[in-house]
Amino acid sequence: MHAFLSPQMFSNNDEAVINKKLPKELLLRIFSFLDVVTLCRCAQVSRSWNVLALDGSNWQRIDLFDFQRDIEGRVVENISKRCGGFLRKLSLRGCLGVGDSALRTFAQNCRNIELLSLNGCTKITDSTCYSLSKFCPKLKHLDLASCTSITNLSLKALSEGCPLLEQLNISWCDQVTKDGIQALVRCCPGLKGLFLKGCTQLEDEALQHIGAHCPELVALNLQTCSQITDDGLITICRGCHRLQSLCVSGCANITDAILNALGQNCPRLRILEMARCSQLTDVGFTSLANRCNNITDGTLIQLSIHCPRLQVLSLSHCELITDDGIRQLGSGPCAHDRLEVIELDNCPLITDASLEHLKTCHSLDRIELYDCQQITRAGIKRLRTHLPNIKVHAYFAPVTPPPSVGGSRQRFCRCCILL
Repeated sequence: MHAFLSPQMFSNNDEAVINKKLPKELLLRIFSFLDVVTLCRCAQVSRSWNVLALDGSNWQRIDLFDFQRDIEGRVVENISKRCGGFLRKLSLRGCLGVGDSALRTFAQNCRNIELLSLNGCTKITDSTCYSLSKFCPKLKHLDLASCTSITNLSLKALSEGCPLLEQLNISWCDQVTKDGIQALVRCCPGLKGLFLKGCTQLEDEALQHIGAHCPELVALNLQTCSQITDDGLITICRGCHRLQSLCVSGCANITDAILNALGQNCPRLRILEMARCSQLTDVGFTSLANRCNNITDGTLIQLSIHCPRLQVLSLSHCELITDDGIRQLGSGPCAHDRLEVIELDNCPLITDASLEHLKTCHSLDRIELYDCQQITRAGIKRLRTHLPNIKVHAYFAPVTPPPSVGGSRQRFCRCCILL
């Protein structure tokens, strides 16, 4: 913005050259692309620019986190009065000085708000959620993480006044229980993201309500919700078939049963975080991998980091994994000392490069490569020079012979080769 500003372009009056050359509509359009800091600077250039820069249409999206976190409530009130119905997205993340009174004024003035982040606004109480419920029916995304005064009353209020809610973050709001979750999900069926990290009072019954009423759920974070067990999570799996991201790190009570349930019911699963879940074994991960054919290299990276004792890994029909994922796996701690079996049949993106990455897996006893069309005999031969005792199960289509004298071709049976 500063590159094209020069002293000659402005004066103390409103007859600056740029104001004569460009219509106000065009200037207003240019201002719509500027961030908060630049808009405030432009507002100081002249009276005309002050009016244009502070026009409510330029303030549809505001993020004060990188601008000024020590703001007081009156600043939020002034912003709401300036923006009014134009404002759609507001982030007050980390604004510790903002409380219920300012947010009530905000809710009254900005009734078209769709995304609101109050993450870390520790003065917020249930009163703010009552205001949002009363005045902001279009609210879709709400972040209340670390607002530790929030209780079940907030969730009940939101369920009554914000039926369009799609994403809610109440991480570390440890006063929330199953009653609040029940009220929320019964009236907000469109929930797609629910972040409950650190909500330590939640039990399986809360998850049962989610599984019964949130068929659109895509992302769920239950990190350190230490009271939940397989029973609650299995209900989630059976009711939330669109689930793509699940975090249950620190939930020490879960077992392989949840991995089996995810494999059977959640074919879209892409991200699974299960750190510090000490009861999980190879059996569960094998069951999961056999059914989740949409997993990518990202899963292999996490397995290589967090599963140093992995012995058997089945990636059959995982059509999205590539050589890079196998490279990450082959460089992990499990590959050097533990990994004994890896099944890669029907993985069309795997090439001989993957076999090169597995040469250092000294414990590897068996590898399945059926219908891996980019694997060659030469690649397998090179692997066996490093792992002479490995059993390699692979299939190679026979070469079609030239036409016979009679014009017909011989028919060859498909063959499986144990090398």
